[in-house]
Amino acid sequence: MAADHYENFPVASVLLPARLREPVAAIYAFARGADDFADEGDLPPEERLAQLDAYRRELDAIAAGAPTGHPVFLRLRPVIAGHALPLQLFRDLLDAFAQDVVKTRYADYTELLDYCRRSANPVGRLLLHLFGAATPENLRQSDAVCSALQLINHWQDVGIDATKPVPRIYLPQDDMARVGVTDDAVCRRVASADFFNLMRFQVDRARALMLEGAPLGRRLPGRIGLEIRAIVAGGLRILDKIEAVGYDVFSRRPVLGALDWPRVLLRAL
Repeated sequence: MAADHYENFPVASVLLPARLREPVAAIYAFARGADDFADEGDLPPEERLAQLDAYRRELDAIAAGAPTGHPVFLRLRPVIAGHALPLQLFRDLLDAFAQDVVKTRYADYTELLDYCRRSANPVGRLLLHLFGAATPENLRQSDAVCSALQLINHWQDVGIDATKPVPRIYLPQDDMARVGVTDDAVCRRVASADFFNLMRFQVDRARALMLEGAPLGRRLPGRIGLEIRAIVAGGLRILDKIEAVGYDVFSRRPVLGALDWPRVLLRAL
């Protein structure tokens, strides 16, 4: 998959029950398409926001029982109806993508987690609804896993995000100020000791959040539990790889390679 917010989420995974692969793929198509509006190509912000508004209108049509014409929503509509999926979760995703169009800095970790609440957590919540397992405790731990995955993707992509036409920095501004790392240094990809210390702190925090949600994979039975354990193991492995390069994500982007997957699956099993 391309380097994006959704590369760490399951898409019609062989670990998923066959009956849920199409619903998961339909949700992914919605999220992937909307995320592309926010991040891909060279359209001006107002056109990106207009495309996201068009998706909102399709959700409004579904809520009102009105006809749907867009291919993504023709595919998604029966999934929403068949599994009673909350429309607010899809709206939360659109709000996060719209935020990505206009917001390029985050004051603190709390603000960043609020972004993760809307950009990542809805995907896990939708999966739990598909599986009929959306209990309060399951939802809480799913949120921890999904937010951790979003943070891990951000820490993989610090160098990429900082060199976009409009640089985007997800590192909390207060943490940067605490260790003396400036926006300019990140945009110039300055691999300093201060930056490595900053990345070490973010990696440790993401790992703690992932481990907070990890019991979900042991509580849920069968394939869904295995799927979640594999997701957790994959995220933790990427954090290990960030550590292995000395937190220098400017020189290389740590990703899962062919040799990592046996380790991930073994940990999941």
